Amino acid sequence: MAWLSDDYRYMAHALMLARRGLYSADPNPRVGCVLVRAGEIVGEGWHERAGEPHAEVNALEMAGNWARGATAYVTLEPCCHHGRTPPCTDALLNAGVTRMVAAMPDPNPQVAGRGLTQLREAGMTVECGLLEAEAQALNLGFVQRMTQGLPFVRVKLAMSLDGRTALASGESQWLTGEAARQDVQKLRARSSAILTGIGTVLADDPSLNVRLPGTSRQPLRVILDTELRTPPTARIMRLPGSALIFTGVADPVAQAPLRAAGAEIVVTPHCEWELDLPVIMAELAGRECNEIHVECGPTLAGALLQADLVDELVIYMAPVLLGNKARGLFQLPELTRMSQRTELEILEMRAIGKDWRVTLKPVS
Repeated sequence: MAWLSDDYRYMAHALMLARRGLYSADPNPRVGCVLVRAGEIVGEGWHERAGEPHAEVNALEMAGNWARGATAYVTLEPCCHHGRTPPCTDALLNAGVTRMVAAMPDPNPQVAGRGLTQLREAGMTVECGLLEAEAQALNLGFVQRMTQGLPFVRVKLAMSLDGRTALASGESQWLTGEAARQDVQKLRARSSAILTGIGTVLADDPSLNVRLPGTSRQPLRVILDTELRTPPTARIMRLPGSALIFTGVADPVAQAPLRAAGAEIVVTPHCEWELDLPVIMAELAGRECNEIHVECGPTLAGALLQADLVDELVIYMAPVLLGNKARGLFQLPELTRMSQRTELEILEMRAIGKDWRVTLKPVS
């Protein structure tokens, strides 16, 4: 497809609009829409929250009668089914839009090309694939949940220059600077759930909430707790929002104090990593979790790596040295050959205040 420079410009603007829903649209995808008529933008919109109008409807409302004869640039194929809101395909057709440019098809099986087909069959000119990689990058979790039945798992870790996360005593606050800690808040805010292990809960008593100004949505807080040792008085239990505990303990008497504190408890099968991590991730996907943000110790981080459940690693590296007695990043089995090593691809390196943020992905 030979796209025009204006096509690129308007789709880039639609992607910028979609990013406005980065922290609020979950569990729906982040979507932006621009309506153009006679070389002028007559309407624009983005999807802000589940249950509220989609990007196309917001753009059509802004355009009014100027939508007739316009081209719609949308970062995701318009929906054609009744979900929390009516189909966007009907709204576009009723408004008289004559051309549709979509960045990517919708991976949702309820749509999956049918929206574009419906528009074509109604006489609209339909094109798809403009800036598709950029659109997919904005919704990695949604795409993975729809196509694989698993969320996108992002593991965040902080380490010293010699690869250590805490002193032998467990002391780790604060390894990185304020700028890095604020950056982590943005990763938390974009996630569907923040997950940790019982070791971190007992050692640090973390909040695992989002503390950005204007925060309108708190992700689900998830604890992996094989033996159900979470204190009902833990900070993670006392904050607003939902707490979900995966455990191997089915005893209702043992569960009662945590349920009384407001936690939901799911009993999970055991396997090599104590709790069955693939089953847990599938359960979270079934709860419409797109992106899982993990903050944990070396045991769980290593288990997730061994289970091939890590899609992205975000490591904040502080310019300090903690020594060889300090704790490492991952608990992994000893290797006897270099061919057994875990390979990672560096996606980005960026200075964050006095620290460095390294974003990587495991090489399959």
